[in-house]
Amino acid sequence: MPAQRSAGVPQTAPPNRRRQLGSASARSLLLTLLGEFVHPRGDSVWTATLVEALAAFGVEEKAARQALTRTAAEGLLESSRHGRRVLWELTTEGRTLLEEGTRRIYGFMRERHPWDGRWLVVTVAIPETQRQLRHRLRTRLTWLGLGSPGSGLWISPDAGKHDDVQTVIRELGLEKQAFSWVGPAGGIGDEARLLADAWDLEEVENRYLQFLADFEDRRADGTLEAFIAQVEMVHEWRRFPFLDPDLPAELLDHDWPGPRAAAAFHDRHARWHRAAQSAWSTFDTEGGPKP
Repeated sequence: MPAQRSAGVPQTAPPNRRRQLGSASARSLLLTLLGEFVHPRGDSVWTATLVEALAAFGVEEKAARQALTRTAAEGLLESSRHGRRVLWELTTEGRTLLEEGTRRIYGFMRERHPWDGRWLVVTVAIPETQRQLRHRLRTRLTWLGLGSPGSGLWISPDAGKHDDVQTVIRELGLEKQAFSWVGPAGGIGDEARLLADAWDLEEVENRYLQFLADFEDRRADGTLEAFIAQVEMVHEWRRFPFLDPDLPAELLDHDWPGPRAAAAFHDRHARWHRAAQSAWSTFDTEGGPKP
C-alpha cells in the first residue's frame, strides 16, 4: 500500500507538528540531542545550550531543566558548576546507553538477510506479583525485537539473537525460570495468527507510512531548518527498533514499507547532517569556551 504524501511539504515543521513535539517528553528529546550532537563529539555541554536547543521544539525552560535533572538522577549525566553556569557530561552508563542506541538506530533495517526458517522460542515464568521484573524483561526483549504471543512466551524468527537473549536472562537472574528452543515451525497452527498475536504489525505499518509522509520529501534549506528536521526525524525513527521485529520477507504477505522508510531516513540524515551540526554549534555562543 503506497504511502500518502503531504502536498507541498514545508521547509520547516508545520505549527501543529511543532506543538506536538513541544508537548512530548522533554527527556526523550533531550536523549535525541545527546545522541546526535553531544556523544559523537565526546564533548560536554552547558545547560543554556541544551535549554536553547530544546526551545526550538517548544520545550519550555522549566521542562528542559527538569529533564536534565531527571536524566542525571538516572545516572546518565553528571554536572559540574563553573561560576553561575553548569556543565554536563555523559557518565559511563550514559555513553554506553547512547552507543547501544546509535548502533541499533542506524543499523536497523540497513540490510535485508535471507531467512533460514528457524525460530527462537523462549519461555520465562515470572509471577504476576513481580511486576517490575516482568516490565524489565519485556523492555529488554522488546528492544531485541522479540514478540510475545502469550503470557511468558517470547518468539523471534532470528535465531541468531539467542546469545543476546541469554545475556538478558542471566543479567536479570532468571536462568532457573527460563527455557529456549531453536528450530523450524512444526506445522501446527496458523503462522499468520502467531505473528498478529506477537506484534501489532498494522500499527507498525501505519507508523511507517506516516513517517514517509512526514519526511520522505521534506526539505530543509537553512541550518536551523536542517537541525529541526533532523532531530524530529531521528526522534521518530528511534521508536521503530522497539516496534518492528524486522520480520523476514518470507513472513510478510505484501510489500512492507519498512525498507523504504529506512532508505528515506538514511538519505535525509545524510542530506541534513552537516547543516544540523553547524546549527548546533551556534547555540549559546555567548557563554564563552568550556573549561
